[in-house]
Parts: sequence; C-alpha cells; structure tokens
Amino acid sequence: MTKIRIKYTKSKIGSTERQKRTLQALGLRKLNSTRELEATPQILGMVKKVSHLITVEEL
Repeated sequence: MTKIRIKYTKSKIGSTERQKRTLQALGLRKLNSTRELEATPQILGMVKKVSHLITVEEL
C-alpha cells in the first residue's frame, strides 16, 4: 500500500459536525498537524470528505 501525508491547514469552524468528527478520526487535532497514513479506501474516503480543510501529498 502507498502512504499519504495529510496536513490540517484550514480551521474547522463553520464545518459540519460530521466533518469535525472525520478530522478527529484521521488524527488531526490541531491546526498544522500532520499524519502519515496508509492509502486505504476508507482513509481516502475520509480525506475526500474534508479535502477543503487539508492538503494531501503522496509519499
């Protein structure tokens, strides 16, 4: 599996509760935090839901 690096770049203020929970499930707690995760279909689906709040790069 390939890995992706996710960086939390925009505030979740004004987002829906579902989007806030998705960020929390991805492990992004504070602004500018980063995570390296496996690119599974479940993770990619969550990334797509909050793509306007994060930046993604492939490793």
